[in-house]
Amino acid sequence: MASLNVGNLGEYLREQRRTAQLSLRQLADAAGVSNPYLSQIERGLRKPSAEVLQQVAKALRISAETLYVRAGILDEKEREELETRAVILADPSINERQKQVLLQIYDSFRKENAAEAAAAAAAAAAEAATPATAAEGTASPADRTPAAPDAEPTSS
Repeated sequence: MASLNVGNLGEYLREQRRTAQLSLRQLADAAGVSNPYLSQIERGLRKPSAEVLQQVAKALRISAETLYVRAGILDEKEREELETRAVILADPSINERQKQVLLQIYDSFRKENAAEAAAAAAAAAAEAATPATAAEGTASPADRTPAAPDAEPTSS
């Protein structure tokens, strides 16, 4: 889990509030938090809970997961996964069984890709840990030993 980045969150909230054309007081009322508390969040003085972020996101009509990422509560990959799941579950054109099947397939693909990525990382680490033989050539150490300078060829 990342550390809280409350200043960045506050700037983002202020930007979203202004885009929604809401005053600080209007957003505070809609989110069910006090005006001073919301002001402190926007100025980076307070660390809001996930519950408060969810209320603010709902009032702004934006993704709570986006606010969680901004606050450092959730990392980007987790947010993307949650949003993908939410879109599948919210689709009215497919039934519940189809939604569950899609989620199972999605999970299996994610696991497969994670396993492949882990295997590739392990292979790269193993390759980096082995000494390079290409720079030294393929000759064995015995082949690289120089002959004695005074040695004369022997004839039979």
